[in-house]
Amino acid sequence: MSGERELRTLLSGMRPELNPGRYVFTTVGGRIPSGVTPVVTVREPEGVTLVVPLEEADAAGLAYDYVAGWITLRVHSALDAVGLTAAVARELADAGLSCNVVAGFHHDHLFVPHERAAAAVTLLDDLARRSV
Repeated sequence: MSGERELRTLLSGMRPELNPGRYVFTTVGGRIPSGVTPVVTVREPEGVTLVVPLEEADAAGLAYDYVAGWITLRVHSALDAVGLTAAVARELADAGLSCNVVAGFHHDHLFVPHERAAAAVTLLDDLARRSV
């Protein structure tokens, strides 16, 4: 099932949803510790990056610096769609919000500063309304 490619349709239909909880980026040498269930993993030469619930990171003694809110864009975006990430990042950057984007097969996922996650959803809802 292929996803949407048309930028205006992607933006107007993104339906950002804030997932409950706080998430952190951490790294491990190879094995994922017991009791840790990552929502994202990325293998890099320096180690495996994990995005995990803050409580799991704390329980496993994992170090982190950044606490994020996790927003899912509910539109089914094609992996080769052009412009969605740029438009979303620009909207958030203009408001002084950092944004770490992860593309899943069906949806794009944004990790933004936890304390401003609700504001980020409001900004994205406004972008969607302007894109109709």
